[in-house]
Amino acid sequence: MGNAADIGLILLISIPILLMIGVPISVSMGIGSVLAMATIFTFDRMAITSAQRIFAGINSFSLLAIPFFILAGNIMTSGGIARRLINFAKALICFVPGALVQTNIVANMLFGAISGSGVAAAAAIGGAMGPQQKAEGYDPKFAAAANIASAPAGMLIPPSNTFIIYSLASGGSSVAALFMAGYVPGILWGIACMIPVIFFARKAGYKAERLANFRTNLRTTIEAIPALLMIVIVVGGIISGIFTPTEASAIAVVYVTLLSFAYRTLSLRMIPTLLLGTVKTTAMIIFMIGVSSIMGWIMAYAQIPNIIASSLLSITDNPILIMIIMNIVILLLGFVMDPTPAILIFAPIFLPIATSLGVDPIHFGVLMVFNLCIGTITPPVGPIMFVGCRIAELKIEDVVKPLLGFFVILVALLMAVTFIPELSLALPRAAGLIQ
Repeated sequence: MGNAADIGLILLISIPILLMIGVPISVSMGIGSVLAMATIFTFDRMAITSAQRIFAGINSFSLLAIPFFILAGNIMTSGGIARRLINFAKALICFVPGALVQTNIVANMLFGAISGSGVAAAAAIGGAMGPQQKAEGYDPKFAAAANIASAPAGMLIPPSNTFIIYSLASGGSSVAALFMAGYVPGILWGIACMIPVIFFARKAGYKAERLANFRTNLRTTIEAIPALLMIVIVVGGIISGIFTPTEASAIAVVYVTLLSFAYRTLSLRMIPTLLLGTVKTTAMIIFMIGVSSIMGWIMAYAQIPNIIASSLLSITDNPILIMIIMNIVILLLGFVMDPTPAILIFAPIFLPIATSLGVDPIHFGVLMVFNLCIGTITPPVGPIMFVGCRIAELKIEDVVKPLLGFFVILVALLMAVTFIPELSLALPRAAGLIQ
């Protein structure tokens, strides 16, 4: 218990202090973990153990999928695919009040489902839709809030890097099952974002647009089909067992590259820049996974997860209350932490508690990602919020108020996903991926 108290105190004090003085989160976690380890090990053993844990943490075949999916998303952002998805979304949703904002939401779902990145969706779709919305007289603050609120849907709808990271942190949960489990919550996320837009549009007098003629809609659909086929190829191939998630990520890169060349929106000159951006993002994620492994190991060595679990279970033995408490804690963590380190650090702590209550690991993975997705659109960290505001050329305080309506609906949806497990488990169970 003494070791646990010392280690917990060092981590609790050192990491926040380092973050407040501007040290990157991955470096802060690494320094805090090494300081904690120094209380129980000699320097030689500490150095060897740290190196071993970093290697063990990143020595996973599944992690190879992350750089490929990141590269696929970068190519899509530069390859003209976003515009075709926007046109297709507009054809689907133009009859609904507030059509341009609704189009933004649907396009975010489609783009996110293909790229797996909420930040990329907010940037690509928001950047393309913003000028159109402004020209049509839409309130830029509300339009930006809708773009920000709907972008995380792509982190739930596969392919999703967050689910790959959760698979690693949870000890090998099926990536294919997690992908399938994210579909319904991800789609419901998008639908939930459309509800306040309808009320706002009616209040503001934004009317639905006229349906385009059949020939125009047919051409728009045909242009979008090649991009949409990537979802079928990648996810369908994984579920059918034709290829692994890692192989699917490589196929996604080849597919979007060929598609972008076919659209004549990608040139050979752009490839080095795209590769460099992918390397930078991948290096940041992989380094964070490595140092998180040190932190996870030292916490496990001191039995801190067991102490936290015992403390939580001592508060109440009511499964509903425990699940609500865990949701609140994870939601608050999402406000101040990026999803990747939050999953790597806290999934091993909370997952055993959840499974002891009979919660399926796949279901809990969806809950954890859902909570952290909400965190991406809330200050003070909120990467999607920052990107959405920058694209819309607005201050954060400008969009906080219109975001509140979306936040309330998304938290209500979180409760529904928490206590109706079939929303997450029905599809993977129907596909035979779980019992």
